[in-house]
Amino acid sequence: AKGTWSTGYFGCTDRKDDRMMQVIKFPSKKDYEQLLKRPLHDYRAVRKTVQAILDNVRFNGDAAVKQYTQQFDQISLKDFHLQANEWDAADSIDESLKKAIDVAIKNISTFHRSQFENVTKVDTMPGITCWRKSVPIEKVGLYIPGGTAPLFSTVLMLAVPARIAGCNEIIVCTPPQTDGNVHPAILYAARQTGVRKIFKIGGAQAIAAMAFGTETIPKVHKIFGPGNRYITCAKMLVAAEGVAIDMPAGPSEVAILADETCDPEYVAADLLAQAEHGKDSQVLLVSTDERVIDQTKDSLQRQFSQLPRWEIVEAAVKNSKAILVQTLDDALELINQYAPEHLIIACRDAEAIAENVRSAGSVFLGNYSPESVGDYASGTNHTLPTNGFAAAYSGVSLDSFFKKITFQQVTKEGLSNIAETVQVMAEAEGLRAHANAVSIRLKN
Repeated sequence: AKGTWSTGYFGCTDRKDDRMMQVIKFPSKKDYEQLLKRPLHDYRAVRKTVQAILDNVRFNGDAAVKQYTQQFDQISLKDFHLQANEWDAADSIDESLKKAIDVAIKNISTFHRSQFENVTKVDTMPGITCWRKSVPIEKVGLYIPGGTAPLFSTVLMLAVPARIAGCNEIIVCTPPQTDGNVHPAILYAARQTGVRKIFKIGGAQAIAAMAFGTETIPKVHKIFGPGNRYITCAKMLVAAEGVAIDMPAGPSEVAILADETCDPEYVAADLLAQAEHGKDSQVLLVSTDERVIDQTKDSLQRQFSQLPRWEIVEAAVKNSKAILVQTLDDALELINQYAPEHLIIACRDAEAIAENVRSAGSVFLGNYSPESVGDYASGTNHTLPTNGFAAAYSGVSLDSFFKKITFQQVTKEGLSNIAETVQVMAEAEGLRAHANAVSIRLKN
């Protein structure tokens, strides 16, 4: 009956006790908040660790960065700055990958160029003209994760709009590989998008270096890029000190809304695709049809064993849920409350359903819109708010690399027209000097 929980387990293999995705049937709306909680981590311990790293880098610069690179990456580097001869490794990647990256750059550029806004001057009353202008952020730092997978696609998602916006200085920080080099695909993506400065550092120490500056790494005005909970924590801590960040972007996640018109093979593939991002990723399936859940379970079982990153997928799936609800309205209410980073709507009339989506980072409509297309090459940006922050934050766009400056020009006539309004309001707030700044002009 509606309002009661019935829990089962969504097995990824025959060993259902080891690898499982919780199935919940007809939860009560009062239980949504508890049901939709992300995987819990001890953020107090993370914050303490990250704050110590930030303070060390702030006061000791390159020496602290070298210390943490040795400690966390087991690499001793004399120079973090990528040297001219190291760029040659970009040419070592397969021609097919070069072509794929070039196509992705084209699509991402096309979509982000369309986001330019024209300056529009508005006369709010006779003699008063107001307008707004987009001005590029001068110095931006891009964090590119390199851990279990070198995310060269993130270079495209951040460097392309930064270059289109006209940012004067673009630097990239990315963890070195075990041999001390940067992955060739990251180098190729950076070169193709016009990046010229790469520093071989990762983790919270990279965020600190970009936020405060070191002898080698320049201080930037805004930091972009996803990462694990240490990266997210570091970004939020430096933001509290006045360094702008794109958004809180932590462990990746997807929610899928599927009805009887979906293809369970596709749904399972999308769930697994997101789960392989990291052990702390989360995937969520919501459906009004129990057969969809059962068929997706079978598809997961078939596909799971084929994945090379199965240990990561296994851990992520344990954080995940399949939820059966009574109606589409229930499903949308639940999803809007969850505010997923990615939302796939594998339903009849997907576009109409999407009109009622209020909180999501990026939405994928229909059976032929896998989330991985957005991750790489459709044109939309894959740097998105996670952990419920999509309720208030937008994903990265061209606007992310601009400051919006407002302008106004008031003529003598315009000042006369608005003078009484301003004077009355200033006097009511007890700010006599504000009122005088108007009245003194009217005396001349």
